[in-house]
Amino acid sequence: EQMLDVASNNIANVNTVGYKSSSAVFSSTLSQTIAGPSAPTATQGGTNGAQIGLGVQLGGTETNFAQGSAQATGRNSDLMIQGDGFFQVNDGGALAYTRAGSFTLDSAGNLALPNGALAQSSTGGNLDLSALNSGTYVSWSISSGGVVNAVDSAGVTTALGTVAMATFANPAGMSRTSGTEFLPTTNSGTAQVGVASTGGRGAITPGYLEMSN
Repeated sequence: EQMLDVASNNIANVNTVGYKSSSAVFSSTLSQTIAGPSAPTATQGGTNGAQIGLGVQLGGTETNFAQGSAQATGRNSDLMIQGDGFFQVNDGGALAYTRAGSFTLDSAGNLALPNGALAQSSTGGNLDLSALNSGTYVSWSISSGGVVNAVDSAGVTTALGTVAMATFANPAGMSRTSGTEFLPTTNSGTAQVGVASTGGRGAITPGYLEMSN
């Protein structure tokens, strides 16, 4: 039943952006010894013991962090990580980590996920893109390194900030808090926060989303 629950949840999230599938890991329960082993003698060979297993139990679940398929959207606020790493977001005052990059620019100049979580800056705090709503710039884009570049009417480009990315020594040790958000644990190690394409972090591909794996 527990294996079916895990499989059903994977199927239900097949179209969820940035979802990472799980698998159930089972272990044996106690075994009943029917006959013990015996040592060989001068007149009789040794015999092996006889045990009967009493079933299995759920030993745990493992999250599969393999790269999901890419889906083109053409929206410059949609971001896909190609390689290792997570977007660092502020969800209700708590830092969380996700592969889901379906961001939009809100009226306050935040890059926000559908649940309201805010993209963080590589220098700390919410990524402040309020200048994009000032009327000064005519276009903007995000580079593979996560730098947000804005262009004014004179064609001058200004870097407004950089999207924070994080890696972990053991991503499988993270705790899932929602379908696509994770928190670090003592087994995952602490977040190594930096920018894309450095320190083993993957590159950012704007205009694409990573789908479920």
